[in-house]
Amino acid sequence: MTHETRRPVDTGDPDRLYTVTGGRSRADHDSFDLVTLIVSECAPTRGTQSEHRAILDLCRHPTAVVEISAELRLPVTVVRILLGDLRATGRITARHPRVARSASALPEPALLKEVLHGLRNL
Repeated sequence: MTHETRRPVDTGDPDRLYTVTGGRSRADHDSFDLVTLIVSECAPTRGTQSEHRAILDLCRHPTAVVEISAELRLPVTVVRILLGDLRATGRITARHPRVARSASALPEPALLKEVLHGLRNL
């Protein structure tokens, strides 16, 4: 039985990462945090870079940036650069999670318990 050595998410072959990002080391904007949900707006087209294609396929349903990074085994910084490319061409949209403005904006605890009970009964 062989044991695969797991590497941290933010590692990778520097030459490959340089090529994937076209030599860029930062995204143009820091608008993609780890929990930003990414949604594909189109299917990959012929000639699409393989990493872009993988993101478009993966994000047919809303997918968090951190999940994309883990699935593609690419550093988050590289994923943010790739997402910036896709957003610039209109191929993805980013949905930022809603933040409750106050405790009164959150659902009632009784409602949450009811939903949890219903889910357990499924």
